[in-house]
Amino acid sequence: MKNRLEELRKQRGVKQEELAERLEVSRQTIGSLENGRYNPSIILAIKIARFFGMSVEEIFIYEKDEEEK
Repeated sequence: MKNRLEELRKQRGVKQEELAERLEVSRQTIGSLENGRYNPSIILAIKIARFFGMSVEEIFIYEKDEEEK
């Protein structure tokens, strides 16, 4: 799953540490999300969407695997 988290965070001038604190996760979690190494729980995805005033679908882009097509 791709996401726009880093792009949106930088547009708003928010540091990884600040976002992590607001979302009650570690800075490492934010870094892993931004690098695509980690997919958020539904609850975390909703918290991120609310933080940015957007829908989950506007931030996280689901791409089907070849088997699902």
